Amino acid sequence: MRLQSLMLASAAILLNGCATTAERAAQMQAEVDEMVAVYGPACDKLGFQNGSDPWRNCVLGLSAQKTRERYLTGPRMTSCWGHRGFYSCSGF
Repeated sequence: MRLQSLMLASAAILLNGCATTAERAAQMQAEVDEMVAVYGPACDKLGFQNGSDPWRNCVLGLSAQKTRERYLTGPRMTSCWGHRGFYSCSGF
């Protein structure tokens, strides 16, 4: 009985993690809409015509630049392992 309930709970967790193609497409569209809302006005002010390919490249470039800045200024992680007096640490 306990094994069966554990298997049912595991199956429910795994199935909840799956997303349909339509759900993934909707999520990607929401991310694109957010990028356009955030970086579109800046590209307009830079002189790109709204909706053109250079404007889209500008939006993608600004988004990528902000992502790089966030990654590079984020906290670094260090992990150490070992035993009593002998530790090995790595940071990234």
